[in-house]
Amino acid sequence: MVAAHTSSHSSESAEWIICLDKRPAERSGEDVDTILARLKNVKAFERFHPSLLQQICLCGFYVCLEKGITLYRQGDIGTSWYAVISGSLDVRVSETSSYQDAVTICTLGTGTAFGESILDNTPRHATIVTREFSELLRIEQREFRSLWEKYHQCMAGLLAPPYGVMESGCSGDRMPDKENISNNSFVPVSKHQTKKSFIESPAKSHLRCLSQVPSEKILWAGNILRNAILSRAPHMIRDRKYHLKTYRQCCVGTELVDWQMQQSSCIHSRIQAVGMWQVLLEEGVLNHVDQELSFQDKYLFYRFLDDEQEDAPLPDEEEMKESQEELQDTLLLLSQIGPDAHMRMILRKHPSERAADDLEIIYEELLHIKALSHLSTTVKRELAGVLIFESHAKAGTVLFSQGEEGTSWYIILKGSVNVVIYGKGVVCTLHEGDDFGKLALVNDAPRAASIVLREDNCHFLRVDKEDFNRILRDVEANTVRLKEHGQDVLVLEKNHGRTSSHGASSSHYKYKVMSGTPEKILEHLLEMIRLDSQFSESDAALEDFVLMHCVFIPNTQLCPVLSAHYPFFVALQGSDQEKLDYTLNNKRRVIRLVMQWAAVHGDQLQQEDVPVAFLEEFLVAVSNDAESIPALRDQLAELERRLKRHTEDASVSQKKHKVLLRQFSMGDEKLQKRQPIKSIDEILLKVYCCDHTYTTIRVPVAASVSEVIGAVADKLGSAEDLLLVSLSSAGEKVIFKPNDVSVFSTLSVNGRLFVCRRDQLDSLTPLPEQDGSSTALLAGFELMSSKDVAYHMTSYDWELFHCVHELELIYHTFGRQNVKKTTVNLDLFLRRFNEIQFWVITEVCLCSQLSKRVQLLKKFIKIAAHCKEYRNLNAFFAIIMGLSNPAVCRLSQTWEKLPSKFKKFYGEFENFMDPSRNHRAYRLTVSKLEPPIIPFMPLLIKDMTFTHEGNKTFIDSLVNFEKMRMIANTVKIVRYCRSQPFSPDSPLASKSHPEVRTYVRQVNVIDNQRTLTQLSHGLEPRRS
Repeated sequence: MVAAHTSSHSSESAEWIICLDKRPAERSGEDVDTILARLKNVKAFERFHPSLLQQICLCGFYVCLEKGITLYRQGDIGTSWYAVISGSLDVRVSETSSYQDAVTICTLGTGTAFGESILDNTPRHATIVTREFSELLRIEQREFRSLWEKYHQCMAGLLAPPYGVMESGCSGDRMPDKENISNNSFVPVSKHQTKKSFIESPAKSHLRCLSQVPSEKILWAGNILRNAILSRAPHMIRDRKYHLKTYRQCCVGTELVDWQMQQSSCIHSRIQAVGMWQVLLEEGVLNHVDQELSFQDKYLFYRFLDDEQEDAPLPDEEEMKESQEELQDTLLLLSQIGPDAHMRMILRKHPSERAADDLEIIYEELLHIKALSHLSTTVKRELAGVLIFESHAKAGTVLFSQGEEGTSWYIILKGSVNVVIYGKGVVCTLHEGDDFGKLALVNDAPRAASIVLREDNCHFLRVDKEDFNRILRDVEANTVRLKEHGQDVLVLEKNHGRTSSHGASSSHYKYKVMSGTPEKILEHLLEMIRLDSQFSESDAALEDFVLMHCVFIPNTQLCPVLSAHYPFFVALQGSDQEKLDYTLNNKRRVIRLVMQWAAVHGDQLQQEDVPVAFLEEFLVAVSNDAESIPALRDQLAELERRLKRHTEDASVSQKKHKVLLRQFSMGDEKLQKRQPIKSIDEILLKVYCCDHTYTTIRVPVAASVSEVIGAVADKLGSAEDLLLVSLSSAGEKVIFKPNDVSVFSTLSVNGRLFVCRRDQLDSLTPLPEQDGSSTALLAGFELMSSKDVAYHMTSYDWELFHCVHELELIYHTFGRQNVKKTTVNLDLFLRRFNEIQFWVITEVCLCSQLSKRVQLLKKFIKIAAHCKEYRNLNAFFAIIMGLSNPAVCRLSQTWEKLPSKFKKFYGEFENFMDPSRNHRAYRLTVSKLEPPIIPFMPLLIKDMTFTHEGNKTFIDSLVNFEKMRMIANTVKIVRYCRSQPFSPDSPLASKSHPEVRTYVRQVNVIDNQRTLTQLSHGLEPRRS
């Protein structure tokens, strides 16, 4: 199950590990289901047959290793096969078999598998060392051989092929190198033309070669669209004359786009429609009359495959009816795969032919590729202009061989490859998002290994050496470094702007901050503020600084720097007027910054003494200056208004909220409108002992673990060394560190805090109340309107979402302990996601009657549809993920009786949630929505974590401001989603139903996956 994690641990993760730690013979059916639920989400197993995956659940073992641990050494005889569940491992190879001179060939990330040498008892070809804390699944040699013998056919394409079956030569769509390098290891593509005489260019022949036989799915889609056109608009397919030539039974590109956009609300733009037609063109189901390979929204002629033959039959009445019924499903399918086809179409263009829109689409794609996460925005934009698409159809094809000259850098867009070294065999496997070949270009050295396709139909992005080196040169040439005492203090990137007829001058360049000391970055951004404009690029950079500064210069250090920048003196040089202008402009810039800073941080500033004192002193200083400088009076009035508002908020915040007991949400308090929880608020907290007695303490929300333990020890009169432990309903324990803060907000849905001595840890058991609901609340729920439930859920979720401060996202990403801040409101919103998931599973698993369970599935699907309508995508995802939980999706008798209409809705929702290509389907849809939106928050968290982990915060002791900019852009998505209010008086809502409002705010759930699985097996026992 996918959950929104509020800490590094989850009850679910512990559950499957406990199951894997059992001996295979002792694992029950529930154990296997629990393991299976986890492994389905592991990339290494996503293509395994379900029966094979089930066998792996029966014989696999869990392994976790700290950073720097050697799993095995080169030359060892293998005993096990491994798959990486989380973390990463370095593959090190030595020419002399000596560990001391081993070099790292590549890194194995999540989803990779290795160790197939155990099939033939050959020695290990490389040394494997953990790069970070890593989790692995291990299968012993005997079991792995048994699986191989039994499932050889379905495993052959998924595991590394033997070195001896590789094929060399071009078997795919490779654009020729610009200079047609003669020593390229590939056979020149022009020699592989197909027999069709009308194909003229090499590139065209390779596209046709890939798709001579259209896939059954796309062939079906083409037939549905052709029949639908003949049914609804038969005039679109007819003979056409152009330049005295007749083209038989053709459609026009613009008409096809127009027609498609009229048929479905899921098609938002003409570009999207072009991508959908491109899918059919790539597979040969639709053809350009002159065999052009790109579908264009122009007056160009296209012909369906069925119309290629003379006297093509018209669809009969039954086929017409089928096309009407299946049209929306067909368009939905094409809308999901269209963006990839459109991307390939753009990448196949010669770089010089790519339009600005094309480059922007490529750039957006590059933002989500793991191998490029560390590159600057400028480099990614440069790459968008030179990347070449390359595809190969057949597993075993050698992309390049060890010892060859390095001519290109590759990024895997789809599929996987094996890294092979002569005499050692396959040393590792690389997957989608990984890259290879860059070291040979950087070091100007021969290829250190061969790269062999591991599966059919692999797609790559390729950067040729010439372009690679030019981009590196351009980046360095356009980098401006400011030094003090011989050390870099500010690094700027120079971008070319408009030039005059007399040539470029420095005034025609824009300078973007890449890195620097906090003080120099601030100084530069202040200088760049244009006082004559409302907003400019420099202001955007200043906003990024204001949002992200807590990472590299906290308020206690920032306030003195701001004071130093506000000039209390007059310039010493220039005329009197120049001195006055200089001083005035400096003051106005700092005032603008301070107002922006106060606006972004809001009442967060009032929770610290230093910013409060600074703002008071700053206001006094500006007031004094305004008496002698009238030009400051307008800004002074605005500053006073803003600071007055903050002062009023501060006085309100001094009235501390008493947040009661059960994770801030006990009893009637849930029914009140949610207010943001501040770190100075106080909480009454139950902390339990081993014997299930408890003590109630009152501490600030931001209290550290040490403070909580101290308060408990005072109450208990104990002087012993105590531990504070989180205990989930499944019995999973997490020991908190002394400096952890606000730990109560990180508890699981039914988690509780316990205090004990270290020797009492094993005796901790969950409270009976942690089991959650034992009886379904179906009686009331089944009478509630699905639309009312969705509306009141959205209203409550919006309150929780609105309480989350932007800065909490940053604190969560960089670690609360590192910035010494709390993320309580964000934690509660993420917990709500898990709560909704478990609510769905709990209600279904506690419903004993089959007919009522079917009604429940229908109801939840309808609620999800209404949540999507209300743009509550967080709850929508949670509901659908709840329905896809193994405890629910295994109820085959229940799903069989679900009406086909609801199965269709559910299938569409699953497609919308498809995680492939970094949730492309979801991102495309959200990009078209207007606020207010409640986004799928776990994905935003994942994006920020991806950026954080892929980029250093400091480069050579300078702040990596490019990283700050990227994370700030994700935070601004949240700002956009909340830029319009969710109105309780929405016309979409029916009249208020207090019982529904109460229900959605006080759901009781079971959050123990094992308990839910057992309940599920009780409803529908496993079929023999």
